[in-house]
Amino acid sequence: MSKIADFKELTIKELEARKSELRHEAFNLRIQQQGGQLEKPHLLRSIRRDAARIETVLAEKRNAAKSAK
Repeated sequence: MSKIADFKELTIKELEARKSELRHEAFNLRIQQQGGQLEKPHLLRSIRRDAARIETVLAEKRNAAKSAK
């Protein structure tokens, strides 16, 4: 199963919490990168992409909620 399908199963509140966690984690990785201590630079790209996937699913769910009213 793809990551986007996993995210579609979550509620809006769960998605927002996960997005917040990812943004915080990305911030910490950028700090490590600036200090030259980042051992796995590929994680930064992966986290940014996951956050973007969550943003996409959130937009879809919010649009669906608006059109259902």
